[in-house]
Amino acid sequence: MTTTGQGALLLLAMATAGAHAGAQTQAQERTAASPAAPASAECRFEDAGHGRVRAVLDGRTLVLEDGREVVLSGLVWPEEERGGPAKDNNKAALQDQIGGRAVVLKRLGPDTDRYGRLPAHVFAGDDWVQHKLLAAGHARVAARVGDFACAARLLQAERAARSAKLGLWADPSQAPRQAADPASILAERGRFILVEGRVISVRESGGTIYVNFGQRWSEDFTATALRRNEKMFATAGLDLKKLAGRNVRVRGVIEERGGPWIELNRPEQIEVIGRD
Repeated sequence: MTTTGQGALLLLAMATAGAHAGAQTQAQERTAASPAAPASAECRFEDAGHGRVRAVLDGRTLVLEDGREVVLSGLVWPEEERGGPAKDNNKAALQDQIGGRAVVLKRLGPDTDRYGRLPAHVFAGDDWVQHKLLAAGHARVAARVGDFACAARLLQAERAARSAKLGLWADPSQAPRQAADPASILAERGRFILVEGRVISVRESGGTIYVNFGQRWSEDFTATALRRNEKMFATAGLDLKKLAGRNVRVRGVIEERGGPWIELNRPEQIEVIGRD
């Protein structure tokens, strides 16, 4: 073969390899840009058995053919407090997901709740039921999931649904409250809500860490955490004392201590949002 022929073959091989590498890079970029599918391997689940769904009682509760009553853990349906169509829609959504299907149960907490039900994450085939309900806007992530890796996946699904105004997020009254408006937050006392705002300061007094969203400590919104839990938050990548100046979303039941207040017991209650 001539030198010219060898050079042509070399250029062809290099072009082919480059095209293959480019396609591979594009595929990797598409994968990185797409939301990752929920994978139970990333969560520290414990097996809780399996069965077939005999009945769906409401948007969070199902009964298996062996008589066990299962409640979906890690989710909150605050709109059900109002009853009516929202409650019926939640039941229909769960029925569509798992009615009559074989399911696998996974736990991140106790064997039973105070009502004797089994709190579980439910899988129907490849579908993580909690994740699908959140992605469609039928529920919110609870203040306690039990595993931060699992919570991160569920929060991702909730954020996508809220951004797209799906399900409950289509109702403006369900939007996160603004920390700068403590009166509107206090009106939700006793209810589970989301609150967003910029952290003004973080202070420590005795055994409590105060995450302050305003300057008037007796009137503005505040979130608190016990100092003994600080390491748990740090392990999840949340340094409470470095939240000052950050935009943050917190979730929990509103209580009143002068102004509105949420107690932080788990890292999944806090999301750092936006840019500094």
